[in-house]
Amino acid sequence: MQLLLIRHALPERILAAESADGADPGLTAEGHAQAGRLPGALDPYPISAIVSSPQRRALETAAPVAAARGLTVAADAGLAEYDHRRAHYVPIHEAKTIAPEAYARILAGHLPDFVDEPEFRSRVHEGLDRVIAGAAHDDTVAVFAHGGVINVYLQGLLGLDRPLTFPIDYASITRVLVSRNGNARVASVNETGHVRDLLIRHRP
Repeated sequence: MQLLLIRHALPERILAAESADGADPGLTAEGHAQAGRLPGALDPYPISAIVSSPQRRALETAAPVAAARGLTVAADAGLAEYDHRRAHYVPIHEAKTIAPEAYARILAGHLPDFVDEPEFRSRVHEGLDRVIAGAAHDDTVAVFAHGGVINVYLQGLLGLDRPLTFPIDYASITRVLVSRNGNARVASVNETGHVRDLLIRHRP
């Protein structure tokens, strides 16, 4: 089977959440434009199911693909980002000036210090294991998630030292192939040709 791991598009900044459940930003107008490129970019793939993080920015990114394919989106809490339920959300390209220490740590390949790294990694792998277990061998599943989620999954598959090794851009596509015996291999990381012109201002 094939996993298409798609990072959410550009979200809004929230400095103080109005809900006790924490910040849960939706997409900006640019983010919706990025997400609107995904149905065309994914057209070559015979997508049989769509699974998403329960966070708004991932669900809104999944929506155009779901509409184009006539599929429903299944949410899995295991795919939520490490900042789930935090009181604020700052897009990474803005963190350089708003939260420089956290930005430097992330740029160096490390999760923020508030994250329980083993718990997060375990949750993500369990979530993606559920996706794989629920799919047939010939299925292609589109999974809409987050940069941290995709990175820690790749860390486990590739045996990497750092949890945040790869630059995973907004609305990018990372492909993982899973054999019948469950072995997974990375086919591509951070494909961005479909949104390259929309990403220039938002890279760290």
